[in-house]
Amino acid sequence: MNKNNLTAYIAVILAMIFWSYTFIWYKVVYEFYNPITVVFFRLIISSIFLFILMYPLNKLQKIKKGDLKYFIFVALFNPFLYFIGESYGIKYVSSSLAAVIIATIPLFTSFTSSYFLNEKITKMNSIGISVSIFGVGLVILNKQTSVEVSLFGIGMLCVAVAAAIGYTMVLKKLTSKYNSISIVTYHNFIGIFLFAPLFFIIDYPEFRLSGFSTDSWVPLLELAIFGSSFAFIFFTFSIQKIGIGKANAFTNLIPVITAIIAYFVLDEILSISKMAGISLVIGGLFLSQIKTSGLREKWRNYIRPSE
Repeated sequence: MNKNNLTAYIAVILAMIFWSYTFIWYKVVYEFYNPITVVFFRLIISSIFLFILMYPLNKLQKIKKGDLKYFIFVALFNPFLYFIGESYGIKYVSSSLAAVIIATIPLFTSFTSSYFLNEKITKMNSIGISVSIFGVGLVILNKQTSVEVSLFGIGMLCVAVAAAIGYTMVLKKLTSKYNSISIVTYHNFIGIFLFAPLFFIIDYPEFRLSGFSTDSWVPLLELAIFGSSFAFIFFTFSIQKIGIGKANAFTNLIPVITAIIAYFVLDEILSISKMAGISLVIGGLFLSQIKTSGLREKWRNYIRPSE
């Protein structure tokens, strides 16, 4: 493993840790504000932070002619559609369940890649997908999950998954021209204008009554700086170095990390069915990433070594 790849793997693991913590920070900040308000201010803080931090370092690249539409598409998928789905989803389901559903992104990315990029789905991929879906079902059918309440949350999280797939597909085009800092800074900044109408129409009357709460700003800053800034920079950097498939596979770590954090921080119960479901999802997702042709070739070489 060369130095660049090692740096990319460290970066993507850090991104997963930060994103795992966002499920916890969301739960805290939602005690004060609605999802749209949280995302709106999260993007404002993140954009200000990135511009102040990165502009003096001369790391921000200018958007080339003809590429603005791709940045708008990226911002539409993520943060706009993704954050709407994720924010409302997390509000109505447990942190662990939300993390499990979000972790299916690599699974469905394989379908998208097969359709748009003509990448073959192997038998092992299909087995992994089936196992993962069964695992999600185990978590959803947990006795402590309110089906009536969580159906909306699960639906919104599915919107987030679809948006993440679209985001990744468009992001691939931009990573060949721009560094990760520039991409994240611009798509967060554009996201502010996409969320502004929703904030002023839906959330502003309530926000005006509640005002600013000092207790809410610590988790909000954590969401903005670690969740919306560093995590996206690290993830985009890893895509540039090791590719979409390998980087997305690390999303499988999110439910494991989140479940552990939720157990210690939020006192969420890790029931046997939830642990079994999470294990099946993780196992299935890893199976879905295995290239059986490569394993078959290695096995042949093992049983019939060359003279």
